Amino acid sequence: MVNNGQLANIVAQGAETLEISLPPEAFLAFEAYYTFLEKQGKNVNLTSITGVNDVARLHFLDSIALLKAVRFGGARVIDIGSGAGFPGVPLKIAKPTIDLTLLDATVKRVTFLSELCAALPLSAVIKNSRAEDAAHLPDMRENFDIAVSRAVARLNILCELCIPFVRIGGVFIAMKGVDSTEELTQARDAIYTLGAEVQNYLDYTVPGTDITHRALVIAKTSSTPDKYPRRFSKIRKASL
Repeated sequence: MVNNGQLANIVAQGAETLEISLPPEAFLAFEAYYTFLEKQGKNVNLTSITGVNDVARLHFLDSIALLKAVRFGGARVIDIGSGAGFPGVPLKIAKPTIDLTLLDATVKRVTFLSELCAALPLSAVIKNSRAEDAAHLPDMRENFDIAVSRAVARLNILCELCIPFVRIGGVFIAMKGVDSTEELTQARDAIYTLGAEVQNYLDYTVPGTDITHRALVIAKTSSTPDKYPRRFSKIRKASL
């Protein structure tokens, strides 16, 4: 595994392209994150993306691009279905004032996240729970300024799982492709039912690639009805 500062250089150049300012300590943290992911991630089968170039661009830069969508400084942020820590951990590295919670339903992934945060070191609350269960807990429901998710799910399903975590006045950012217009149209009724509305979106090209992604910013305007989110079997069978 050859690195020798290559990853830090890619992140620095990519952040400059995105016009994102990173703290000096971020580059060592991203190097340590990459090393830990390469050593430990394979044991948990967390990501098919490997190697300095791809991890730096498709994980780290793709994650911190969200800083262009809304103001994260000092915000209480939850990363839902965090997996290997994307996008939550790179966002925390780039913006240390974030109060971060990482949520995942799989014990192996939660163990990985705990060990990762200890290794960096990085301060975060790590929760092992399904989103549809955690969203009904009093200390989790409508208690975050920003919810983010990189999970692969249809937007109407993702919204039911994520919007209940967001306080009124906060936002849910869904990471999608630029071809998500039809998906968004189909999810508009669900978004309204959950007490939210589409605020805007950010299309960005991942630096050093020809890949363009979209960050959908969905603003919470009123409380989510108590019955949401439903059990996942019900969500999947009869999505909003």
